[in-house]
Amino acid sequence: MIEVLSMTSRFSKLFAILLGLILQSCGPSGSQQNEDEIDWSYETPNTSVEMCYGINMCDYDLVLDTIRSGDTFGELMKKHKADYQKVLEATRSFRTVFDLRRIRRGRPYRILKSKDSLNKAQVFIYENDKLNYTLVDFRDSVEVSTKQRPYYLVENEYAGEIESSLYMTLDDLGIDQNLSLSLSDIYAWNIDFFRLFEGDKFKAIVRERYLEDGSYIGIDGITAAYFEHKGDPYYAFAAKVDTVSGQIDYFDEKGNNLRRTFLKAPLKFASYRISSRYNLKRRIAYYGNRIRPHKGTDYAAPIGTPIIATADGVVTEARRKGGNGIYAKIKHNSTYSTQYLHMRRLNVKRGQKVRQGQVIGWIGMTGNTSGPHVCYRFWKNGRQVDPLRQKLPAAAPIDKSYANAFFNYVQSPLDQLNCIDYDFEPLSFDASRLSYITPETTNDTQQNQS
Repeated sequence: MIEVLSMTSRFSKLFAILLGLILQSCGPSGSQQNEDEIDWSYETPNTSVEMCYGINMCDYDLVLDTIRSGDTFGELMKKHKADYQKVLEATRSFRTVFDLRRIRRGRPYRILKSKDSLNKAQVFIYENDKLNYTLVDFRDSVEVSTKQRPYYLVENEYAGEIESSLYMTLDDLGIDQNLSLSLSDIYAWNIDFFRLFEGDKFKAIVRERYLEDGSYIGIDGITAAYFEHKGDPYYAFAAKVDTVSGQIDYFDEKGNNLRRTFLKAPLKFASYRISSRYNLKRRIAYYGNRIRPHKGTDYAAPIGTPIIATADGVVTEARRKGGNGIYAKIKHNSTYSTQYLHMRRLNVKRGQKVRQGQVIGWIGMTGNTSGPHVCYRFWKNGRQVDPLRQKLPAAAPIDKSYANAFFNYVQSPLDQLNCIDYDFEPLSFDASRLSYITPETTNDTQQNQS
């Protein structure tokens, strides 16, 4: 069944239901609540000073510090008298949860020590980032888990008119730059974000996360968006198309899937620039100004930038050859094939099936190239063509059996988008009116050993 991410009003019951479904998809599967089973009362967070990370801090001596150059987990634990065998077990047996050898300089950490005469380290808490942390517990059997802090979720409306680039527009408006990445992911099949025009416009209904102290920690997702490119309107509404994997696709107001069978580029937006386009009449001074056709599109990016498959398919070639350098070729169906040249290293083998967006290699300078880039070549019916000029086939539209539910859902966020003024004013953080989320109840990744 398709579950639609609806925002009919700013913190309505419907939003709470669907938001809950999104969060459930990120964690272990289980029974889902019906609307009448949901407790709509506001959940007040536990703000007790004593309780933190689910532990009563008053029971321990606290060491609060940051990782310094040369610090290792083993040395820190040795310094604070942790049990050597347990430290060894945590380091060796829980690498799939978190590799404790890779703690980074500058990250905060806490050590909780027993208050007895031994004063041994009992718990180590490492701050992966503002939202996520790793907890190493030596108190009984060794336990290592990665968790998220509870946070607030707020819906904000953003809008703007592009004067130079989307990045600069967001910067001028004081909007999180990651919104450009989120929008480029949604419209990756329809709009080339490196070819935006002055006067292009956007609107977006965005879910954002805040910690209990009001600290902003990033975008949770986009519920609905509008992008006007060269005068053409592009609406996008989020819908969960797979309740098992949690996959979310975006559909326009007519139920057409924005996703295409091919991505616009073999690199993520903001990691590249187009340095040379498909051009059958290109002249090169080095070769006496003779015509040397360029049947690919060059995307320049730093060495090591991941190269992704633009569509599902099977790898037919993965090797090093002459001026192509290290390259891969993928057959997508009887009509389309793509090729990716000048890699530093391959991440696929011949005969391997790949999915759209999968990393197949990394940017390099192998073969005939004057700088790090990937030459992206595109075949249609056995002939090389310009991928940027192709009308690529779309993914399946909304399923007919869910069409009525989808169109009923779309009306509210559509009206909301149409009412957003380009001279917008973002909401301020106010914990009394926000949804309080405790993702650690569903998102824990734990391994326990006896």
